[in-house]
Formats: sequence, C-alpha cells, structure tokens
Amino acid sequence: MSTTEPVKAMTEPWDARSRLPARVSMPQTVTPIVPSGSIAGRSLTAVVAIMTFLAALTAGAVAMAVGSASDWQSAVGREVTIQIRPIAGRNMEADVRTAVTLARNTPGIADVRAYTKEQSDQLVEPWLGSGLSLNELPIPRMIVVKLASGTSPNFAALRTTLAAQVPSASLDDHRGWMDRMRDMAETAIVAGIAILVLVVIVTVLSVTFATRGAMATNRPIVEVLHYVGATDDFIASQFQRHFLILGLKGGAIGGGVALLLFGVIGAADAWLSGTSAGQEAGVLFGSLSIGRVGFATVLILIGLMAAVTALTSRRIVHQTLKSFE
Repeated sequence: MSTTEPVKAMTEPWDARSRLPARVSMPQTVTPIVPSGSIAGRSLTAVVAIMTFLAALTAGAVAMAVGSASDWQSAVGREVTIQIRPIAGRNMEADVRTAVTLARNTPGIADVRAYTKEQSDQLVEPWLGSGLSLNELPIPRMIVVKLASGTSPNFAALRTTLAAQVPSASLDDHRGWMDRMRDMAETAIVAGIAILVLVVIVTVLSVTFATRGAMATNRPIVEVLHYVGATDDFIASQFQRHFLILGLKGGAIGGGVALLLFGVIGAADAWLSGTSAGQEAGVLFGSLSIGRVGFATVLILIGLMAAVTALTSRRIVHQTLKSFE
C-alpha cells in the first residue's frame, strides 16, 4: 500500500458494502432562481397579454383613423363644388351653363361636371325620402369641379367672376372639411398616445408587484447567493431574464391576437368591397385596413412591452436588494 492511499481514503467517501470509494454524483441541471411556471408568472403573462392587446387595438384604430382621414383629405382636396341656388327671375339652366363655362376657362381645372335637376334631387332623398315631389323646394344645383394634379387654381378670381356673372353661385373648396379631418386625425393620435401611456403605467405597476413578490418568496435563495459572493447585477440579471421571457410571451399573445383580429377585419373589408354594405361601410368608416404601418406598430409594441417588463423588474430588484442589506 502506497503512502498516497491513506490520503485518498481520508478525502473520498467509502461505500460500507464494497469498501471502495464512492463517487458523489453532482446535479446536472441548473435550477433558475425564479421558477418559470409559477402562478404569479402566469398571471403576469396574462396581464401583459391583455395590456398589449389593448395597446395594439388602440394603435390599429389610430392607424385606421389617420389613414381614412388622409384618404378623405386627398379625395376632397382634388375637388371643389359650385352651388347655384334658385332665385326668382333668373334662369337656372342658363346660370348653370355660365358657371360651367367660367370654371372650365380657369387654369388648373381638369374636369367640370354639372348635376342635372334629377341628380340634385337624388342628393336629398336620403334625408327627405323617396317618392316625394320636390318641384316646389328650392333645391340648389351642384357643379363638381375636379382639379388638375400638381396645380393650384386661383379660387379667389373664380369666386369674383362667379359673383359678377352668377349672383346665386357660391364656391366651396372644402377647406373647412379638410381642417376638421386634420383635427380629427390629430385628436386620434393624441388619444392613442394617452392610452398607450396608461397601458405602460399599468404594466409597470403590475411588474413591480410581481417582482417584489418574487423577491420576497425567493429571499432565502437571494441571501445565500449574496453569501457565496453573487453580485447585485448578477441577481438582477436573473430576474430580468425571467421577466423578459414573460413579457415576450405576453406581448406575443396579445399582439398576435390583435394582428389576427385586424387581419380578419381587413379580409372582411376586401370581401365586402364590391357590395352595397361594403360601400356604405367605406363611406362611414373609410378603409378598415391598418396597413403596413399599423402592423409594424403592433410588432414594435410587442417589443416595447417586453422591454418595459424587463427593465422594470431590474430596477425593482436593485431597490429590493438594497433593503436586504
């Protein structure tokens, strides 16, 4: 027996039955500090999913409103309207022809279309009903003037000429409608940002409570890690990774459901585009598709919610670790 055998016998455990050194098997798996399948983790994932879904719905609604307002502005901005009111003692047909001639002679005008009396009567049927005799009502005649692309006609000169030759005519360039649409789009953007801020605040509060609960539950483990020399940054990174995964899961679920909903709405809008119901919906709501910008915004929101979850947990962990000292 060599001199090294007693040392080996003293340093290695022995199996009483075989009298041979027994090898101690070390654990082969690494257990995370925060369990991934806890009830609190699932609850936080559900909260993040709901918040992401609400934020995505808001972003999609804002994208629809802004897109519809832009389409309406471009459509309305390419046309102006001349309205000729009936006045006693004047020939309505002659006034319409004069106004059409003056509009066509104005530089920057691409096309002029005068509504007939029957077409003008049809414009008021949705409010007055059909089957009525409108001969006694002073219904004005409408002239739609389409503008040439890339030009800006002199509306002031056209108004002056119309007022001199057709006293009952009035020119509407729809600036009031365009200003209202612009205000509507800006209001929708501000409201969307406000809702997004509220969603982020709720998410931060939820992550704060969840992180503090996880720290309180795993305080003995954190104290042991401190005892063996683990730094605060290492412990905070473990919690940050855990909550980042939860945030990504919740964001992907909520954002995925929102994208699926928008996809179904867009498909239904495309399917109904050629029907009367689709045309009425298009007039009332505009385009029901959020477009590429809307889809990209939803994807950004998923990443934003995950980042907010991870950074909030890291900040709370650092604050809690200071209280442990």
